[in-house]
Amino acid sequence: MKVDGKLNVWRTAEVVEEARHHEKTGYDGLWASESKHDPFLPLLLAAEHTDRLEVGTAIAVAFARSPMQLAYTAHDLQTYSDGRFVLGLGSQIKPHIERRFAMPWSRPAARMREYVSALRAIWAAWNEDEKLDFRGDFYTHTLMSPFFSPPPAPGGAPQVFVAAVGEAMTRVAGEVADGLLAHGFTTERYLREVTLPTVEAGLAKSGRTRGDFSVSHLLLTATGRTEEELARAVDGTRRQIAFYGSTPAYRGVLELHGWGELGDELNALSKSDRADKWEAMGGLVDDDVLHTFAVVAEPERVAAEIHRRYGSLVDRVSFYTAYEIDAEVWEPIVQELHGS
Repeated sequence: MKVDGKLNVWRTAEVVEEARHHEKTGYDGLWASESKHDPFLPLLLAAEHTDRLEVGTAIAVAFARSPMQLAYTAHDLQTYSDGRFVLGLGSQIKPHIERRFAMPWSRPAARMREYVSALRAIWAAWNEDEKLDFRGDFYTHTLMSPFFSPPPAPGGAPQVFVAAVGEAMTRVAGEVADGLLAHGFTTERYLREVTLPTVEAGLAKSGRTRGDFSVSHLLLTATGRTEEELARAVDGTRRQIAFYGSTPAYRGVLELHGWGELGDELNALSKSDRADKWEAMGGLVDDDVLHTFAVVAEPERVAAEIHRRYGSLVDRVSFYTAYEIDAEVWEPIVQELHGS
């Protein structure tokens, strides 16, 4: 099982230090996400100061950019990293695409399918000297002259992972992507009964098998070396589960477990005027819900629990921690996961 880290710093020296630390510790990849910062810029530094570590986005917002714009950025990072870049894409939600990025929104699954196909067509023009003639319902790319064509990238086009929770986007990932970024609000049962069968259907449509595809899981993990640390981790994890559970788009995960009413309660409370609503929402997440969504264990038991629950389901894992904890806690866990 591959283990990936998350880049949580943005200053130059800190990015370099984090990248070197992750490579030395044995992580396989280091992902940057798009929230308060551009996810691509720090990855150039991370690639420059490592030799083996994969660098990638988890996620970059696809619909905030045209496929051509993103194709250049990803192609350049694939070149700068000597073939170690992974492009993780997410759709975001309609209000952010339209009101934050001022970009069009419609039929997100169909648009993502076409978006990834457009990227591949552009990269084929640069890496394989194919004529660019992509015509779709959302995007059209038919102009590429030598002046604007970069040299081929080492190793060819980067891998593309697509983030998905719902079945429609999961099927798209299986059809056109190299991997799936499973959302943190995902359970072992949901992966087994919904996500993976849907991926398999998409793979079959594209003439591929599970061996041609990677599933990466951002796994909610609550751990601590002392009772106080573990209690703080559990509290933060409950709140994070409550936050996601309040989102209607993720209701299907709760419904699979018979917890649809919990989603309604969390959603209503999230819209209330209560000053303590986020704390109150966390209080609605009981131990059954907590342990279903998260691995909760002392550090020496975390790797074994991850392997037991997810070893046959996912190819890569990263730790989702909604609390502060020393990075050194994860080092033996990474090594044990590699050996399991």
